[in-house]
Amino acid sequence: MNMLTKLNPFGKTESLDLFRPTLRMDAFREMEDLVRNMQRTFNGWPAKIEESMTLADWTPSVDIGENDTEYVVKAELPEVKKDDIKVNVDNGTLTISGERKVEKEEKGTKFHRVERAYGCFERSFSLPDDTDADKITSEYKDGILTVHLPKNPVAKPTAHAIPVS
Repeated sequence: MNMLTKLNPFGKTESLDLFRPTLRMDAFREMEDLVRNMQRTFNGWPAKIEESMTLADWTPSVDIGENDTEYVVKAELPEVKKDDIKVNVDNGTLTISGERKVEKEEKGTKFHRVERAYGCFERSFSLPDDTDADKITSEYKDGILTVHLPKNPVAKPTAHAIPVS
């Protein structure tokens, strides 16, 4: 058995890269892996390096729009349970965070390609000045988190004469 046959469990020679994952270059992820490997090498010294340098495991896609009465933020969170989602507002910043947990492996199933990401995520956005932060609401349905950011009614400028006394 030659080396190519050993490396090709499907026995196909014309398309060896059929199941090879296509990953985009992610310099930050590579840097995080390097730090993690160095940490393992030095047995955890310094102890908190991983926590201080960790990036989110995945980043959900977000759409932000507005109409006359509110801003609307929609985040795609497929396979995330409602209880694993947090929406917070602090000091003029909206933060959506949570975790998509790894599914249990099915016995007897061999995966040829895994592209879905699991783990923690966090997205933060500065609130527009006219947002009424006390009236923000959110709902989660069919894998989409929708956050409603009501606008404060702004006094419209009017023109009128001011009497001089």
